[in-house]
Amino acid sequence: QVQLVESGGGLVQAGGSLKLSCAASGRTFSVDAMGWFRQAPGKEREFVAGIGWSGGSSYYADSVKGRFTISRDNAKNTVYLQMNSLNPEDTALYYCAADRSGVGSLRTRPDYWGQGTQVTVSS
Repeated sequence: QVQLVESGGGLVQAGGSLKLSCAASGRTFSVDAMGWFRQAPGKEREFVAGIGWSGGSSYYADSVKGRFTISRDNAKNTVYLQMNSLNPEDTALYYCAADRSGVGSLRTRPDYWGQGTQVTVSS
């Protein structure tokens, strides 16, 4: 099993920035892709960003392209999400996810989930 623990959420004004972190523990050697999803009140959970094991390939939802950047530090088993130019529509519970197969599988059905960290953007 792999455990994922998110941190870095909080309250920020529109136009501001936040950086989320997700630390993985357990059988981390089995993990390939890592990424982030989010779920706003009354909406389905949606893919935000994903990154492959080497960090050379990353993928983003159209709604966050150019504003969010995903990165990972394999030595620390940690994935990050730098979020800039935040707007109220970004308010959601952000979940870290990991997958043993790759980003394609991560986007549809990740193997592991974190508990989530709340991001609230005020107007």
